[in-house]
Amino acid sequence: MDNHSYIISASLQLVPIVSGIKHPYVWIDDVIGIIQDSGIRYEVGPFSTSIEADYKSVMQLIDKINNFLAAQKCPEWVLQVQLQLRAEADMTSDEKTVQYRD
Repeated sequence: MDNHSYIISASLQLVPIVSGIKHPYVWIDDVIGIIQDSGIRYEVGPFSTSIEADYKSVMQLIDKINNFLAAQKCPEWVLQVQLQLRAEADMTSDEKTVQYRD
């Protein structure tokens, strides 16, 4: 997918599987901070964070999140990723949700 230069829509949900080390929300807040610092367009929701960028940037962000969690000694986690792509056009979150906004 190195040649895919269009914007994709993605959703990331971190589920830390921890006991007693840190409250799960601390891990989640740290990951949201990484997303914020990435410069990628994002929207934090109650269950996941929606992002949109080119495919390569999204994959690099996912790699950065996993490397961070490993470096911080998070004992175990599930990072649920959903991707929506188009072969020859951008796919944005706004396009999918504009009809439902007030």
